[in-house]
Amino acid sequence: MPLSRVRLSDIAAAHRGTGGIAVDRATADFRRGEPLVVRDGDRAVLALAVEALSDERLARFVRLAGSSPSLAMTSRRASLLGLGSDGPGVVRVSLSGTPVAQRLRDLADPLSAPAIAPTVVAVTAARPLDADSAAVALAKIARLLPAAVTATIGLIDSRQVEDWARLEGLLIVEAAAILDYPVDTARRLAKVGEARVPLAGAENTRIIAFRPSDGGLEHIAIVIGTPDPSEPILARIHSECFTGDLLASLRCDCGDQLRGAIREIAQRGAGVLLYLAQEGRGIGLVNKLRAYQLQDEGFDTVDANLQLGFDADERIYVPAAEMLRQIGFDRVRLMTNNPLKVEALGHCGIAVVERVAHIFPSNDHNENYLRTKAVKSGHML
Repeated sequence: MPLSRVRLSDIAAAHRGTGGIAVDRATADFRRGEPLVVRDGDRAVLALAVEALSDERLARFVRLAGSSPSLAMTSRRASLLGLGSDGPGVVRVSLSGTPVAQRLRDLADPLSAPAIAPTVVAVTAARPLDADSAAVALAKIARLLPAAVTATIGLIDSRQVEDWARLEGLLIVEAAAILDYPVDTARRLAKVGEARVPLAGAENTRIIAFRPSDGGLEHIAIVIGTPDPSEPILARIHSECFTGDLLASLRCDCGDQLRGAIREIAQRGAGVLLYLAQEGRGIGLVNKLRAYQLQDEGFDTVDANLQLGFDADERIYVPAAEMLRQIGFDRVRLMTNNPLKVEALGHCGIAVVERVAHIFPSNDHNENYLRTKAVKSGHML
């Protein structure tokens, strides 16, 4: 059924019932370069991902909004442009006139070709739960650069907004739903597949797949041996790394940590490796490649993320805690060098009774990477 024939109040109800369907649809629209409506209470904002901007899409956006757009971006990215102080949160940058798409992308992307930036009229801090903050959060969920073009929709009430959006074929999504999405979907994991998969050096292994209720990316539990449910389980939390895990990249130590954890768990008898779908510390593969390019220009691994407008680490560990509970464990002996993982699991209700060091030799390509993790992220190497 075309969106123009769907009651948008029904879409909102669907979100409340399933914990993220509307956000999942909004994510797909953002990645395709489609505008959508983000609503926080009585205020509604038209939003479009900056990364997907073209002059044609921007012209349509301005026509729909009936006003010049603003640029919503993270405070971290804005501070690097001299548009405010560093810190968490989102700012709304008001611009003079209607800028072209390329100039907006220049502001959001540190790797964009140099161009004359539009004249900035004002920079305003967005409220933590408002539509501008949610639009930037949606860009992160979509694994795009964390910036969005926004414009307040000047209609009187929510019914007018719904009628207008229906006529224009625009999806409406609630700001609160976007901001709750990462944790909400992680709490709704369900087992969707399980099989015995013998591994080199760990033949007695089962792989269990968990899928969030919105149908998003699966997380994987690799259960080695037969862990005793009455004892803390030996566990490793490993965020996916396409370049390191699959291609044996020398820029990181991820591949060594993955294969080393499987070997060590097997040697110790039993345990679990939780493989989280959080590439690049939660920013996605494309943004990780952008961070690599910035590293080649002289930034370290932390500063490269900040240049892109992300936090140094965007991961959450609710999925790991939920998988542990579903396989029957609330106490772990955690294989990690990262004290934040220990703290995060504790906040999620999983007791870390022991930290097990998990260190591998460096090489000529990842020495600076490992040094930065120790100095700036507190890794115990």
